[in-house]
Amino acid sequence: MKKIFVNIGLGILGLFLVLLIVGVIYENLGRRNAAQNFPPPGKLVDIGGRHIQLDCRGSGSPTVVFQSGLDMAGSLSWSAVHDEIAKTTRACAYSRAGIMWSDPNEAPQLAKSIAEDLHAALKNANEKGPLVLVGHSLGGPYNMIYTKYFGADVAGLVFVDTSHPDQISRGKALEALESNSAPSNRNSEWNWSAFLYKSAAALNWTGIVRLDAAMEEKEENRPESDDQAVKAYSSTTISSVLKEGDAFEQTLNEAGTFRHLGDRPIVVLTMVRPVPKQESKFEKALRENWSRMQADQAKWSSQSQHQLVQNTSHYIQFDQPAVVIDAVRSVISKVREK
Repeated sequence: MKKIFVNIGLGILGLFLVLLIVGVIYENLGRRNAAQNFPPPGKLVDIGGRHIQLDCRGSGSPTVVFQSGLDMAGSLSWSAVHDEIAKTTRACAYSRAGIMWSDPNEAPQLAKSIAEDLHAALKNANEKGPLVLVGHSLGGPYNMIYTKYFGADVAGLVFVDTSHPDQISRGKALEALESNSAPSNRNSEWNWSAFLYKSAAALNWTGIVRLDAAMEEKEENRPESDDQAVKAYSSTTISSVLKEGDAFEQTLNEAGTFRHLGDRPIVVLTMVRPVPKQESKFEKALRENWSRMQADQAKWSSQSQHQLVQNTSHYIQFDQPAVVIDAVRSVISKVREK
């Protein structure tokens, strides 16, 4: 009987080793195919031992720079609007360190180092200011921090449903109110999800991240070729995205130290989803809090416009690209008038 259990154990171990070897081969082939099938748009700019992917198109001034949110698409987050803006002026999208085609940064992904990477990439690529910074989601705080350190280059900004420096503190306050009336397991759910993502990132060499990405449905409104490219680089991108997530609160805190844009022209675009028929008090409070934070951002400049975008998701640039294009062109025009 003991021998049977030993043989079963050896069989399971052997099967595990075979699957592991197959997974490693699958991952290595996937990385090779990604490099062949999805080369970087634009160019890889040397910023001193590392390379940042920078895709600049069109000509003219000011130069528009697109900053993606906390996701794995990098410069492709702006594929629906990039070419249209390039018809008006010089337009650059890029991928932050470790995302898509850009080399990773072994140091923590702090917001200041992200700003320094972008500044170095633009300088070494000989891309000139003045700049109009366009940010989505966490790209908003990143752009504010860039303006904090390199404000002389920044002439205008567009906020595409961006994060607010106070959103964590305000969110915790709302959760505290909710927990007083009903038990909440949000923190445990978030911690479990974070654990799973970090475990997957640590095992990306086994092909598990690539396999999971390949099985996922195409992101809504994302072009098929872009979706395939993002999935092809998912296993090498996920670690850097998680590093940015680890620094999320620190990023917002630093963004909160700089909220005055003077008379720079800005446009704030805010998603407005239909109110559900059965909306809880907590959900209503979250929605209203987001609206208040978005309105607050519009107060950061004496020359601002706040536009509510109806019936869209958080990714306004994919759902209603014309709205984002018009907003960017509006800021470009005002910059040119100065």
